[in-house]
Amino acid sequence: MTRRILVTSALPYANGAIHLGHLVEYIQTDIWVRFQKMLGHEVYYVCADDTHGTPVMLRAQAEGISPEELIARVSLEHQRDFASFFVGFDNYYSTNAPENQAHCETIYKRLREQGLIETRSVEQFYDPVKSMFLPDRFIKGECPKCGAKDQYGDSCEVCGATYQPTELKNAYSTVSGATPVRKSSDHYFFRLSDPRCEQFLRQWTQSPGRLQIEGSRKMQEWLGEEGSGKLADWDISRDAPYFGFEIPDAPGKYFYVWLDAPVGYFASFQNLCERIGVDYQEFLAVDTQTEMIHFIGKDILYFHALFWPAMLQFAGLRTPTKVNAHGFLTVDGAKMSKSRGTFITAESYIKQGLNPEWLRYYFAAKLNSSMEDLDLNFTDFTARVNSDLVGKYINIASRSAGFLVKFFDGKVQDNAMQHPLLQQLRAQAATIAEHFDEREYGKAIREIMAGADAVNAYVDQEKPWDLAKNEDKRTELHTACSVCLEAFRLLTVYLKPVLPTLASNAEQLLGVGQLNWRSVNHPLESSQAISPFKHLMQRVDAKQIEALIEANKQSLGASAAPVTNAAAGEFIAIDDFAKVDLRLGKVLSCSAVDGSTKLLQLSVDLGEVKPRNIFSGIAAHYKPEALVGQFVVVVANLAPRKMKFGVSEGMVLCAAADNDSVLSTLTATGPLTPGMKIS
Repeated sequence: MTRRILVTSALPYANGAIHLGHLVEYIQTDIWVRFQKMLGHEVYYVCADDTHGTPVMLRAQAEGISPEELIARVSLEHQRDFASFFVGFDNYYSTNAPENQAHCETIYKRLREQGLIETRSVEQFYDPVKSMFLPDRFIKGECPKCGAKDQYGDSCEVCGATYQPTELKNAYSTVSGATPVRKSSDHYFFRLSDPRCEQFLRQWTQSPGRLQIEGSRKMQEWLGEEGSGKLADWDISRDAPYFGFEIPDAPGKYFYVWLDAPVGYFASFQNLCERIGVDYQEFLAVDTQTEMIHFIGKDILYFHALFWPAMLQFAGLRTPTKVNAHGFLTVDGAKMSKSRGTFITAESYIKQGLNPEWLRYYFAAKLNSSMEDLDLNFTDFTARVNSDLVGKYINIASRSAGFLVKFFDGKVQDNAMQHPLLQQLRAQAATIAEHFDEREYGKAIREIMAGADAVNAYVDQEKPWDLAKNEDKRTELHTACSVCLEAFRLLTVYLKPVLPTLASNAEQLLGVGQLNWRSVNHPLESSQAISPFKHLMQRVDAKQIEALIEANKQSLGASAAPVTNAAAGEFIAIDDFAKVDLRLGKVLSCSAVDGSTKLLQLSVDLGEVKPRNIFSGIAAHYKPEALVGQFVVVVANLAPRKMKFGVSEGMVLCAAADNDSVLSTLTATGPLTPGMKIS
């Protein structure tokens, strides 16, 4: 039976680069989609940039461009990075689209008709300088529970407490630095606490196969005991200024980004369907026989397993068939770190010349259907790729294809196609297919490599290089090489969802056209000659990994100083602080750095004989001309640092959100002169 499936990955936010942590999800999804298409199912894989919200608005302001210009540029960057790793979307779109606005308004109006939208006054922190209400993540202060400084407006990273932003002590706006004031505003809420929603979600989240076991348990925890009232209403509105869709009949009120982001799945799919002539409404209907499967990170399971299905259910639309959540990526056992060079962007990986299919294979080898984290260990990465792909899989073709071309016109021996080893490999197809379908990619890879081991053992046993020396052994040589090439073809079928480009090159070598899962039972034939063998993949060189890590250390430029977590007990003495010479500098000139998308080159007057040359990784947040004439805070006694683009003679200090969504240079107020000391 042919399945009809709409598949989505979470929408990347249009405010930053794609990094290796993001790619875990998109590679996982792409492998599953490619496998289903190889089975002959009708599958549509759609995605889009998540474009709305305060961070996008503020970043665009900092760059002196419109939000539309920002998201258009970021979309091109995201699509470039995904294409570099062979993520094969059928459509990539934007949430800032007319289709998405129409779907959002329809869903909202239907929820309102169901009595599930409520308006109530909310007291929030308001930035009097920027004249805007502040989202939780743009407010910092002292934790009301433990007193830790510089904690966000929703939770404390030191003691783990959660609270309302207005509970923070000594709060300040991370946008302007001003002390926020309390101000009331009418907000619109989706009434998740309504008994209808609670009853539906209890049933939906516990339906077999809907969520992973860990996900179902987490939902039970969030829902609480029946009648506990633990499920809170959801604030779906934000006040102007805000980049997003205005709520119907509510001037100055906008849909919260998390309302319109998942609706973007439908918008992207509609955009695709209208181009290719598919009835997208059939996929949205309540009684549809189609499937809708989401791949997401475990950090956004709350939105996809509570808010999203409840919105759809009471708007009269189908709910997700399945929500597949995955864990986070760690590197060498630790959180990705910019200071260690392990916060690696997709663009950097490609620019350093690493093969994207190395990463696809490594992720596949370690992925399973659970929500556990995945660790990228570069020593293991190098060993797996070199051993499995080059030493085992490609080795089979390299040790046999040349002999077939040289002695047998590139044609296999037909009666070798039923060799017991090949029968054994074909028998693996069902097990491997089951693993791919269940997202147990690690198990699939182990099964495939077990097959490769068996073939290499056969090669070592037959020794075609020795058979080739003896003209009397031509039949045995023909048999051995034919078995090897057919085995290589079968392994290529199994690896194709993971390694689409390598598989395509192997198809050209074998002269077989595009392989699909049914190809398992259609062996090579003597009527079709193979091409001369060409090397299919290079080994990983440890020096490439070293260069990659170093490049990502350098990408920080000189934009920020190390942060000490005093709240966690990592204090310094006053003498240590006195060693840092902080001075005000006036930016005389500023320009983009040729060959870098992240660095700006500044000439800064510190009241010395000549200006300092400083490189700063703030190109994503400032246009060069915006800094000319401005005063900045500089670490003046930092040892000069030789970089790829020249010598940096200081460090420009900046304040940044943890996700780099907002970054601002530091300065001072009052009468200022270059070289003023900060103490």
